[in-house]
Amino acid sequence: MSKRCQVTGKVPVRGNSYAIRGIAKKKKGVGLKVTGIKKRRFQPNLVKKRFWFSEENRFITLRLSTNAMRTIDKVGLPTVVREMRAKGERV
Repeated sequence: MSKRCQVTGKVPVRGNSYAIRGIAKKKKGVGLKVTGIKKRRFQPNLVKKRFWFSEENRFITLRLSTNAMRTIDKVGLPTVVREMRAKGERV
């Protein structure tokens, strides 16, 4: 299963991890130097969550980010499900 939020569409993104050495100038050093750069991935904060969908009188299970859970709290589950089905997502 892919690491993708069903509601917001958030996916892992690429970035860099920096290795830093040295003493900061504030602490009377010569400054911080980057000694190594590695590729890394920023993963979305995904949770598998069951919601009671009263319009169809059943539970639906969604794999979504915690940000999407806040969206569902704000606009309501029926609105979110309607938008997902309009995009072609299976619920």
